[in-house]
Amino acid sequence: MSVLVVLLAVGAACCLGLGFVLQQDAARRAPLRDFLSPRLLLDLMRVPSWLAGIGLMVCGMVLGALALGNGELSVVEPLLATNLVFALALSRRLTGQRLGRQGWGGLWLLAGGVTAFLLAGQPQGGRADTDPLRHWLVVGTVAGLALLLTAFARHPRTRGTPVLLGLAAGLLYGLQDALTRVSGEKLTEGGWPALMAGWQPYAVVVLGVTGLILVQSAFEAGPLRASLPALTAAQPLAGIVCGIGFLGDRVRTDTGALAWEAAGLAAIVAGIVLLGLHPAMPEGRDRHGSTAVGGVGLDGPHDSGR
Repeated sequence: MSVLVVLLAVGAACCLGLGFVLQQDAARRAPLRDFLSPRLLLDLMRVPSWLAGIGLMVCGMVLGALALGNGELSVVEPLLATNLVFALALSRRLTGQRLGRQGWGGLWLLAGGVTAFLLAGQPQGGRADTDPLRHWLVVGTVAGLALLLTAFARHPRTRGTPVLLGLAAGLLYGLQDALTRVSGEKLTEGGWPALMAGWQPYAVVVLGVTGLILVQSAFEAGPLRASLPALTAAQPLAGIVCGIGFLGDRVRTDTGALAWEAAGLAAIVAGIVLLGLHPAMPEGRDRHGSTAVGGVGLDGPHDSGR
């Protein structure tokens, strides 16, 4: 496992985590009439904190793409899950909340889970699977599950909507990471003509825009503590499935290694949930659609358009 890959992935996680906090602060005050609509992005473009959050997110995606170009997806994805640590750090600074047992417990579970999975699984790259049926089966399953979750989350005032949209966006981002790596390999091997001749780079753009709309709608519909844990947990799981499913990533499969890998993934999810539910995480719109007082409020009062 390259030190460069670790630094790039952690740097990407830092940018993503900080960016998510800034985006949610703006999205929670956006008009609900723009829920799950591209108009939501146009409305948010007028908010300085959201633009700053998007800038950080773009930086994170670039660093993540560089990490994927130099390492295996099954290594990079668990490291990207640490974005929640940086989101909590910024939220804690803005709210003045202490970490406490819940915060420290979540941090140790997340860090220990990532370490256990990487050490036990020892992910390595291999030849990508060329069977189109297997390729499309994995892609279709991940994308179809995201579509199903979105269909269940059509009503912005439902309590579970932020969680469902966070899960859907995380699945799409995990799939996007996999196709980003495929696109990078095409560019390296055949140059720009080979890259543009494939469908993967266009799918990366579509998945990115769709995921962005889902994320902002999740941020708009509820507090960060509801949507970000789901997003952060789903992305690495989807990425690992894609990495092993059709990108040729390999992990150890003996009984002891599988047990530790499963324990590591469970610890990652548990740590993400504990950190996401920490009191330092900003509140947001309550179940009736009003804005909670505990928000970050970086841009001052907004006209929510209601």
